[in-house]
Formats: sequence, C-alpha cells, structure tokens
Amino acid sequence: MSQAKTGILLANLGTPEAPTPDAVKRYLRQFLSDTRVVDTPRLLWWPLLRGVILPIRSPRVAKLYQSVWMEEGSPLMVYSRRQEKALAARLPDMPVALGMSYGKPSLESAVENLLAQGVDHIVVLALYPQYSCSTVAAVWDELARILKTRRRIPAVTFIRDYADNDLYIKALASSTRASFEKHGEPDLLLLSYHGIPQRFANEGDDYPQRCRDTTRELVSALGLPPEKVMMTFQSRFGREPWLTPYTDDTLKMLGEKGVKHIQVMSPGFSADCLETLEEIAVQNKEFFLEAGGTKYEYIPALNDSPEHIDMMVSLVTKSR
Repeated sequence: MSQAKTGILLANLGTPEAPTPDAVKRYLRQFLSDTRVVDTPRLLWWPLLRGVILPIRSPRVAKLYQSVWMEEGSPLMVYSRRQEKALAARLPDMPVALGMSYGKPSLESAVENLLAQGVDHIVVLALYPQYSCSTVAAVWDELARILKTRRRIPAVTFIRDYADNDLYIKALASSTRASFEKHGEPDLLLLSYHGIPQRFANEGDDYPQRCRDTTRELVSALGLPPEKVMMTFQSRFGREPWLTPYTDDTLKMLGEKGVKHIQVMSPGFSADCLETLEEIAVQNKEFFLEAGGTKYEYIPALNDSPEHIDMMVSLVTKSR
C-alpha cells in the first residue's frame, strides 16, 4: 500500500499588496464582503460598504500601512513568508504552501500548488491560535469551496486551533521573559486579543474561552500573580458591542489610575501586522502615556522565532 504524500497549507488573514488607497480598497472589499466577518444582510451592507466605508477608510488605512511597511513588503506577508520558508527547511519531505483568506497568495493558489506536487493529504494550519468563526471558519469555508468541484479531493486534516498547546505557551512565555529581562518587569502585563462582536460569542463562538485558556496557561507558565495580568480585546469595528474590556479604554483607565509601567502582548497574532505594529505599539502607547503612564513596551508576535517554528513542526507532524 503506497503511503500518502502530505503537504502543509499555512493559512492567515491576508494583507494589501501595497500601502496605497487602491490596494487597500481591493483588500478591504474582499475582507469585509465575507459573511463570516460581517453578517449584516447584503442588501443593507453592500451599499454601505461600497458607498461609504471603502471610500472613507481606504485612504486612512493606507496611511497607517505606510507607517509600518517594511522594505520587503507588508509585515504580515514578510513574516508569513519567513514562517513558510523556515517550516519547509525543517520538513524537506513535506511541501509547504502559504495561502491567505483575502488577497494574494490566495488559499486556492496554495492548494493548487500542493496538488501540483502530488500531495494527496493536506494538513491545514490556520495561524490563528484561538478559534473564531470569523477567522478559522473562514478558512474552512474557502477550502470547501475550492475542493467542491473537484472529482478527486485530497485527505484533509484541519488543525482547529492551538490556544493551549504546550509549545505555543512555552514560546509566548519565553518571549515575555526576554522582554522582562530587557525592559524590567512591568507593573502589569496586558494581553490584548483581537475582538469579535459579543453577539458571535452569544451565538456559540467559543473564541472568548479559547482566549481565556491561553491567558490561564501563560500566566501559569510565567508564575505571575493574577493581579499582575489583564486580558483585553482590541480592533473593534462598527457600532454593536464587541468583547470587553476594550484595550484602548483599559490603557487610558490604567494610566489615569497611576499604573506607570506596562508591557503589552497580542497572543492571538502569529505574525506582526498593522493591528500590532501600529494599533498596539503606537496608538495605544500614546493613550497610556497621555493618561499618565510613564513606560510602555510592546512584546512582538512570535513571527518566525525558532520556538514558534518548533511548535508548527510539532503540530503538523502529529497530524501527518
């Protein structure tokens, strides 16, 4: 009996191809048209998206991307490509392809890449540590669409998430300790996760619990007392309530209450991107310092650190 040839599909959200209004507009149009992300009825949503949101937000967001753009491109793409390359080097007998839910390279191009190499078993690693219907499930939906019309489909192993995986927690703890050693132990460690509408959680999305699982395990690994750590949610969009407490409001409150030194980590991001490098490292730092804080550091995402790649290798080889 011949052994299946396994390939790895690394999936992430995606990014504009350039820090320009037109490129951002194309990306946001695709992203915000996904019903997993925004489930407002299309007859109501599309006129608002195309007539108001895209024309207003695209130039504004393009300027933010310009402030974090790297020589090699968008930070998310740069780090994702490095992850892809590092994982491929560690697993030379398993083809690796990177695909994005929105933008390029698409998930479809990644699947076609793997199938062209004779892969008949795909391990899907969506690089969202904590499951959410708006991220991981969107990858699932697109994968199903891609394979829907094929007469022959590969075996698929789908890694739902890894919120409390031992090697993931170890990597986060190591990164946190390195920051403490460099900058001193802060008065408070703030763990800021990307938010989702509260309604999604009310309807069954277990994302908040998976964030709590990561927080619990990381606090345990660091040996910090509970009062030295807070969990918040960032990047809310629209008018309906999102998961609370909100990161920006919390940082303002902490500065006003006399907390002087804070370090912030965003454990839900596997690669640094606009939401970490601009929103957390710049915007929220300003909120905290203007409110009375004196020292603020952002702890970078795990990106292509050796311990992060170790975790990826472990996850995909166990699913082989």
